[in-house]
Amino acid sequence: MTSTSTEATAEATAAASGASATERFQRDKQITATVSQERVSTLATDLLTAVHDVVRRHRATYEEYNALKAWLIRVGEDGEWPLFLDVWVEHVLEEVVNSSREGTKGTIEGPYYVPRAPSLPADADLPHREGERGTPLLFQGQVRDLDGRPVPAATIEVWHADDEGYYSQFAPGIPEWNLRASVVADGDGTFRIRTIQPAPYQIPTDGACGALITAAGWHAWRPAHLHLKVSAPGSRTITTQLYFAGGQHVDDDIAQAVKPELVLTPQPAADGSGHEVTYDFVLDPA
Repeated sequence: MTSTSTEATAEATAAASGASATERFQRDKQITATVSQERVSTLATDLLTAVHDVVRRHRATYEEYNALKAWLIRVGEDGEWPLFLDVWVEHVLEEVVNSSREGTKGTIEGPYYVPRAPSLPADADLPHREGERGTPLLFQGQVRDLDGRPVPAATIEVWHADDEGYYSQFAPGIPEWNLRASVVADGDGTFRIRTIQPAPYQIPTDGACGALITAAGWHAWRPAHLHLKVSAPGSRTITTQLYFAGGQHVDDDIAQAVKPELVLTPQPAADGSGHEVTYDFVLDPA
C-alpha cells in the first residue's frame, strides 16, 4: 500500500509538533477516571513536598525561581506538556502500572500515537510514500498467551518515524497514515509487516523542552524504535517499543524507555533486501 505526496513545504518545528500533540491528546484521550479527593490530596501533597525539598536542599534563588516560572509558561505556550511528560515522566508511570505483567514488557507510548489507523491483513506493507527512504525491514512474529497458545486475530498497531525522524500527522508534507497501521494477525496469531527501519532522532529542540536540554547540558536523542500496541479480546493491551541492537543511543535514551527485553537484533533479509527481525508478543489475561 503506497501513498504519494509532495515534498514538505514547511519546516517541522517544536511548536507545531507540540501543538499537534496537545490537540491529539485532548481529542483522543478519554479522561473518564474519577479520582477521590483523598487520592488527589495525597498525590498533590507529596508532589509539592518533593518540590519544597528541592528548593531547601539546593537553596534555590529567586532568579532560578523566576526562570522556572518563565519556562513553565513557555511549555504551555509551545504546547509541549505532552512532550515533556512523555519524555521525562512516563517511563516511571509505565514501570509502576505494568509491574505485575508476566508477558511482554511494556514501555512508554510517547506523544505521537494516533488511534484508528487503517486496518491491514496479517501479511502487509505499512502505508508509505513512493520511494520512501530507509533500509527495508521485515518485522514478523506471533502473538501468544501466557500458556503459549496462539492468539488468533490479535491486533498489532504499529507506527514509527520516517528516515528523517518525523511522524505523520505531526510534521508537514507527510501523508496522513504514512508508516502507521493496525495489522490483524492470522488464525495462528502470526504477522508479517514490511516497512523501513527507522532512524534515531532528536526530540524537538526549538521549544521549551529544547531550552531545558540546552540549559542542563543534556542530549536530545531517542534511539531508532518501532511503536506498538498489541491487543485481543480477553487480553490486556500491551503498549511497547522495540529497538535495534548496536543502534545509536540505545544505551542513553533521553526518555529512559529502553529495556533489554525490547532490543531486536536485525538479520539480513532472506530475499536479500534490507533486514528482518522476529519478535513474539505474549499477552496477559485481562
